[in-house]
This record gives sequence, structure tokens and C-alpha cells, in this order.
Amino acid sequence: MVFLIKLLQVVLALSILIVVHEFGHFTFAKLFRIRVEKFFLFFDAGGTFLFSTKRSKWFTRICPKALKWETEYGIGWLPLGGYCKIAGMIDESMDLEQMKRAPQAWEFRTHGPWQRLMVMAGGVLYNFIFAILAFSLIMAIWGQSYIPNEGSKIYPNALAEEMGFRAGDEILSFDDYVPENFGMLQADLARRKVRQAHILRGTDTVTLYIDGAMLGQVLNSQYMFDLAIPFCIDSVAADGVNAGCDLRRGDRITAISGQKVEFLQDGRKLFAEAPGQTLEVLVDRDGDSLLLPVKVDSAGRIGVFMQTPTIRTMKYKGLQAIPAGLKFTGSTIAGYLRDLRLLATPSSGAYKSVGSFIAIGQAFPSVWDWYQFTFLLGLFSIMLGVMNLLPIPALDGGHIVFTLFEIITGRKPSDRFMAGAQMIGMILLLGLMLLAFGNDIGRLIH
Repeated sequence: MVFLIKLLQVVLALSILIVVHEFGHFTFAKLFRIRVEKFFLFFDAGGTFLFSTKRSKWFTRICPKALKWETEYGIGWLPLGGYCKIAGMIDESMDLEQMKRAPQAWEFRTHGPWQRLMVMAGGVLYNFIFAILAFSLIMAIWGQSYIPNEGSKIYPNALAEEMGFRAGDEILSFDDYVPENFGMLQADLARRKVRQAHILRGTDTVTLYIDGAMLGQVLNSQYMFDLAIPFCIDSVAADGVNAGCDLRRGDRITAISGQKVEFLQDGRKLFAEAPGQTLEVLVDRDGDSLLLPVKVDSAGRIGVFMQTPTIRTMKYKGLQAIPAGLKFTGSTIAGYLRDLRLLATPSSGAYKSVGSFIAIGQAFPSVWDWYQFTFLLGLFSIMLGVMNLLPIPALDGGHIVFTLFEIITGRKPSDRFMAGAQMIGMILLLGLMLLAFGNDIGRLIH
């Protein structure tokens, strides 16, 4: 059941994003009266399709006028994307026969470079607009919630400790950048290629010098900066092993079996090592120290709830949500552009974090959640837009670069050159897809 829910979310999300992207090309082409021959969700490789307004006989019987429509709309069988086949343009269909015919007024190639530029940029533009709408909707309904970095302490994993971070450190800044969102610390460290981390350790300010050679490990490390949570009791579970014990709200556990603990994570390790046992814990209660017996269940838990960390929530009313959604979209785009810069640096190891549909599926929750679905829809829309800006000939970015070259120099690349560049770009994309699938399979194995 979990697999089906995740699969439904992935298919629905990809379908929405592909249609939005291709509709961007479609609308600008129609605006400039350029003929669009096909508009397909997924690829109809080998001429095989699930639905077509011109080739599905059952549909043409119901709607015979569809045979006269200028554009064939359909759904292919290969879910690796979609396409909008524009007349007089060399694209992934590699239809070179049309280029041998005399140019027509309704073809892409006969229009000016600025119009062709807008057609090619339309997909990316629509992806970014869609992301703004998705995040504005989130801001209007749920607002924006995050754990503020100011006043929050870290609980580092092994890699962070190797880099010099310690439990209880408060990160003040990365170089000259002051992080606001605690949950983005690891991403900020990698994306900004941080050289110095300024931290508050106790009452002292400490500067850590970051080894740039470790950025690749930062990208592929899980939960590098966990939130250090004080071991302070909020309540005791009524059906837990310690129901009815003397633990009270506000009690802070400072030692377990004589071993000092400062944070919840310290206590979890010790309790996990003593399943089914009763341990003595030292509790600080309003300045007094008490020694209490605490039972540990078979799973290494004591059945208590901790006091929750401070969560900052920004609420927006009406049209206030739009600038908030625009700002969040802008910062997310900037983050992914930094990711691309890391991807272009092999020594960073960023290529190991590239994922395919498997990684996308793992990002969705196992139960349907409209907030998570909308949020991921916005994120993936930005990812699709940013990826299409790559200057690879088979992508929009490649076509945009060639068109800008034409605008600047006044020289239009030949059809032969464009066909060769398109083929090279498709080979590069195939290599990128193989890398993504390989990374996902490797992560599943490990």
C-alpha cells in the first residue's frame, strides 16, 4: 500500500510538472503563430502511445473534429519526460526531413531570434511561475515554519565532529553569512563552499577552518547537524513503562547510571544499551538533584515525551502570501544554482548526490499529505526549471545559448551543426540518467 501511495504521488507530480513545462513552450509558440505538431505527456517511443487525439480510434469516433486539429495531444508509454514538437525546429525527435523542405511562415526557424528565445525559455519560466504559485499557496494556508538557527545548538554526526564541531555548539555564521534556518545548515555549508565557521562554544567564540576537500562528504552525509535537545521532560506516557513513576514535567535528566548526559541524544545511546533494565537517573528539579529509578523497555525507550524545540511560524494573510512565496522561490532557485556549480566540480563529489525517479519517490511521504505534496511539487518544479537551464544542446539551456549567440553575433548556427549538437546533448543526458540511476541503486544496496 505504501508503495502504491508513493507511486501515485510520483506519477501525479511528474505529470503535472511535465505538462506545465511543455505548456510554457506551447503558449509562446502559439503566441507567435508557430505551429505545434505534437504535445505529449511522456514519450511515444517507436510510435507507441497510451492515448492520442489523432491516432486513438475510440477518441476520433467520439470527437471526429480532433483529426483536423493543428496539434496532436497524447500520452506516451515511456515516463521519462514529455515533449512539445514545434514545426521547423531540431529537437529530441530528430526529424531532419522537415528541415530539407522549404521554410514556411508558420515554422520556428523562420521567426526572429527574440521570438525563438521566448519559445525556448517558456518552459523554464512556467516552472518558476508554478513554483511561486505552489509556495504562495503554502504560505497562505499553512504559513512558513522552521527552527531558527539563533539560539539553537547542534548535535554533530561523526563527519561534523571530524571537522571540529562539538555537541552544544551554536553556529553563529559561515564566513560572512548568518544562517537563519537551522534545518538548512548542512546545505549552506556545502553550497556556499564555507571556509570558516564561527561558533559559540559555551561562553567562547571559536573559529573552525573548513577543509574544502571534505565538501563531497558533506553532500553525502546524513543529518550532519541534528538539533541538540536538552533532556528535559514534558510528560510521561500513560501507557509507558514508567507510568506512575516520580518523573515530572520540567525535570531535566543530567546523568544515567553515573554517566553525565547533557542532551536527549546522549541519553538515547545509554538507554539503547540497556533494554529491559532499570537504571538510576540523576534529575535536576528546580535546582534540587534527585536520584530516581527509571525502567527501560525492550526497545531501549523510557516512555517519556521531551519538551519541543522553538519553532518559528510566519503566517500570511491574503495577498501577503505572494511576495513570501516569491522570496522563498528565489532563495530556492539560488540554492539549486549553487548545487549546479558544485556538480560541475568533480572534486566536490556532488555527482554522487544526483538521483533519479527512485530518489524522487523516496522524497514523498508514505501517507498522503497535501502540504508535503504541494511543497515537493514546488521544489521539483524549480529543479526541473534549473536543470533545463544547463547549456546542454538537448535541453532548453542549450537552445537558449545558441539563440543568444545568434543575437550577439548576428550569425545563426547551421541546421547541420544544430543536429550534431542535439545528438551530443542527448548522449550527455543519457549519461546523466545512467549516473542518477546508478547512484540510486548504490544507495539502496548500501
